[in-house]
Amino acid sequence: MSIFTCGLLLVSALTGVSSTAIRNVSPEQWHALNATVGGRLRSVTPFALPCFSLYNNQSLPVDLQACSAIQVNYTSRNFRVEYETCMNTNSRCLLDSTNPSNLLATEGASCDQGEISPYYIDVDNVSDIQAAFTFSEQTQVPLSIKNTGHDLLGRSRRRDSLGIWTHHLQTMSYHQNFVPALCRGSHRAITVGAGITFEQVYKFADENDVMFVGGYTETVGVSGGWMMGGGHSVLSPSLGLGVDRVLEIKIVTPDGTLRITNACQNTDLFWALRGGGGGTFGVVIESTHLVEQRIPIQVISMTFTPTATNLRRYFEILVNNSVHWSELGWGGHVNSQPAGIVYVNPRVSLAQATASMAQLTGFALANNGTAAVETLPSWFSFFQLFVVKGQSPVGSSAALGSRLIPKALFETPAGRAKLVAHLLAQTAARGMPYIPVGTPIAFDYTPGTTSVTPAWRDSLWHLTSAGVWPYNSTVADIRAALGSLHDFADDLHTLAPSSGSYMNEGDVYESDHEFSYWGPNYPRLLAVKNKYDPLGLLDCWKCVGWKGAAQFPCYPTL
Repeated sequence: MSIFTCGLLLVSALTGVSSTAIRNVSPEQWHALNATVGGRLRSVTPFALPCFSLYNNQSLPVDLQACSAIQVNYTSRNFRVEYETCMNTNSRCLLDSTNPSNLLATEGASCDQGEISPYYIDVDNVSDIQAAFTFSEQTQVPLSIKNTGHDLLGRSRRRDSLGIWTHHLQTMSYHQNFVPALCRGSHRAITVGAGITFEQVYKFADENDVMFVGGYTETVGVSGGWMMGGGHSVLSPSLGLGVDRVLEIKIVTPDGTLRITNACQNTDLFWALRGGGGGTFGVVIESTHLVEQRIPIQVISMTFTPTATNLRRYFEILVNNSVHWSELGWGGHVNSQPAGIVYVNPRVSLAQATASMAQLTGFALANNGTAAVETLPSWFSFFQLFVVKGQSPVGSSAALGSRLIPKALFETPAGRAKLVAHLLAQTAARGMPYIPVGTPIAFDYTPGTTSVTPAWRDSLWHLTSAGVWPYNSTVADIRAALGSLHDFADDLHTLAPSSGSYMNEGDVYESDHEFSYWGPNYPRLLAVKNKYDPLGLLDCWKCVGWKGAAQFPCYPTL
């Protein structure tokens, strides 16, 4: 809704814990900004507000009809894709994700603004973004950038910021012969606006008889943090990371300039955007990506029930075969619930797939599990069958800890034994591991062409663990959950000390984020950041050029 049609909400959005900068902006300045962006300045209230009778401790009526719709869809990733809690103050507006109709979550509780921006610009064109940068420079109100999807580190939201929302940049085009500006040579490619999701682009690609290499969640945006942070895919072992496949990016930098970046112009910024992360170099309005011919995909899906007697053997099969599987082009996920795997391969035949996975399918069948190796006609058919139908519910508060696990650890008996021992210990302490197998280990990469940590290029696994806490957790509970994840991530540093981590799924309190996320590339990335954002208008948690924890009061101190 417009801020000029909800006066009471406008007032209440600025009460409580708002920062000095946003409180000092006058109504006249907000009106002027709204006029500049064509009336697309919006006020933001928390997702679950209709279910509460208090908003920032001010009374308001419960909207039973709207609340009912929210309760029914509370855990749907297509209905809600953002979380609101300011963890350090426990300012929040949450329902019980295990039972959204649980009245204990709302009775007597205040729905608070939390960490979400009180205002955002619904971006329609480049001038809207330019206006946001000008406004921030003049008022010192910080900015946050969001297209769609989620960010487990919370970098797409910021308390008391002016949000820049690019979700409605919804263009898509297929090019049989795309030539990046000022370059030579053509490519089959798809150009997407910043608000396009993977579900949209996968369908569009399939309709054009091509395959788009991307992420595993349908609501994630193609052009946002996934792409700029590296962008792993279950197809990455054969076809590379998202940053390996970007041909051109159009971005508005904080000086208000629209820049076309590719291998032939603004090359320093193009390099930085392919791995340096989102939210810090500018606002992407569209990106163009290399696509592949639409081909059949081999798939193995396998589940089993872990027991004290079969768990070690399961981990040994995974660890002992992972080098061979990666060389063949297999990628996928080692799942925790249910225990098992879903892997895909665009390079082998069904017979080759069946033979290479025989040990794993035999294990599953011997342990009352399930196993199937099959050919699906396209990546999009796999996506519809395994990704869309297999997505887990959302709505709970969660964080991840992770580490890239190098191939070298899988190549010696001592390394394999060490890894199996870790997996057993992790399972005993934290439950079955979740392991994305999406590193570009078999991809022909030209060194130095992207800015992600080089650890991506010689790793086989991205080993993770999650922490989840209920809606009514105290600050101490949240701190304990995040601290436990941090301890887990530090244990992985011991397991793989010279490796790195995926910045989009890293530990919130990563001990050495500059090296873990970017390795030796960080000094050059910082120089690019300072060149295109000399005033430091863009900042986000542990991003390139991060100004420190004091700028982000919603993150608890461990």
